[in-house]
Amino acid sequence: MVSSEGGSSNSGGGELMRRKVLGLGYWVQGFRCFPWLAVNFFLKDGLNVDPSTLQLLQNSANLPMVGKPLYGLVSDSVYISGQHRLPYIALGAFLQALSWLAIAISPSNISIFTISIYLLLSNLGASLAEVANDAIVAEMGKQPPSSTKHSQSSSSGNLQSFVWIASSVGGVLGNLLGGIFIGRFSPQSMFLFFGLLLALQFFITISVHENSLGLPVSPSVGMRKQLSALSHALRKPKIAYSISWFAASYAIIPALTGTMFFYQTQYLKIDSSVLGISKVFGQATMLLWGIVYNQYLKSVPPRKLISAIQATMAFFMISDFLFVRGFYRQMGVPDSLYVVIFSGFLEVLFFFKILPFSVLIAQLCPPGCEGSIMAFLMSAVALAFIVSGYLGVALASYIKVTGTDFSGLPLGLVIQATCTLLPIFWSSCIPEYVKPKAKRKD
Repeated sequence: MVSSEGGSSNSGGGELMRRKVLGLGYWVQGFRCFPWLAVNFFLKDGLNVDPSTLQLLQNSANLPMVGKPLYGLVSDSVYISGQHRLPYIALGAFLQALSWLAIAISPSNISIFTISIYLLLSNLGASLAEVANDAIVAEMGKQPPSSTKHSQSSSSGNLQSFVWIASSVGGVLGNLLGGIFIGRFSPQSMFLFFGLLLALQFFITISVHENSLGLPVSPSVGMRKQLSALSHALRKPKIAYSISWFAASYAIIPALTGTMFFYQTQYLKIDSSVLGISKVFGQATMLLWGIVYNQYLKSVPPRKLISAIQATMAFFMISDFLFVRGFYRQMGVPDSLYVVIFSGFLEVLFFFKILPFSVLIAQLCPPGCEGSIMAFLMSAVALAFIVSGYLGVALASYIKVTGTDFSGLPLGLVIQATCTLLPIFWSSCIPEYVKPKAKRKD
């Protein structure tokens, strides 16, 4: 355990070590898009799965993400050799390395069941690491100020900005390299590279002791007490209604990601490097969104901003409808240009709501429950995305889309856009304003 002096006397060295550990952790977290791009092509070209099966596998592999609140409770309560953050980051890196290396050395005719198990194991490891990394950031944000409130706020904000940038840089680099590598190397080579990278993260993490991070001392609280606090917070109407609306606003949309991937690569013959650049463009707009929100949109009422993002999502889905019908092609816009800009932007637009909603939930949370509530929120969002994916599979089946027949896709996109607009009609579940009084009492 960290002594009470350790966090303060060693704050300079602790901050540097924290940034190294968190920088690596969040960078690897962002870089996970590198092997996942290869997974899509491996399933499509190597195992010859159809669009619905591809989407089913993509979404089912995210099931471990739903357990994040449980992982957070275990990390908070169960210490390993006097540490309760770094061991879980190391375990997460180990499980991911094990799964990706196993896929890399597996025969090319690996069964769909086997690769599904490996992908589930990978996402379990990623979830453990993400929860522990997020907990360190949350703990540092709750430290008592050493000098002034302003300096503490600035320090916490700097750490948040640092990990956001680290994750975004990993995402940009992962998508860029993924788009380049997929045309030059086999998917198994990409899995091997990422597995070795995770093995390196594992060895670096186990070589660091938690004492050197200068984390604040937090007495171990039993899981029962933490569950009770979480349950009490979730019974507050503003929190319960807000999270329910937010999760439903994703779950109600039938995702057609697998179908669009097949349409772009199989029907339009879009090159893999173009898809990589599209994802890089999306990651860049995510980074820009964070800057724009912090500079100009923080004062906008959350209900108004989140509803506007929801409506914008529907607008871009209608744009996809026009794209599939050949409208932009007739105007002289190349398919590859549309995929890079519009498809890349729509893919990340789904996540734009998370930033303002996270700020809102942080304001609504009772003191001491921020970490648990955020883990619960991310779990609810993960479950919503899974439901959205399954609905998308059902919709693709209903409109009779296959790997070679996309005639029903325009209808599917219209249905998708309509479903996206529906949550706006009950957006009153989200508070218009949040009084900052409660937060000051901490």
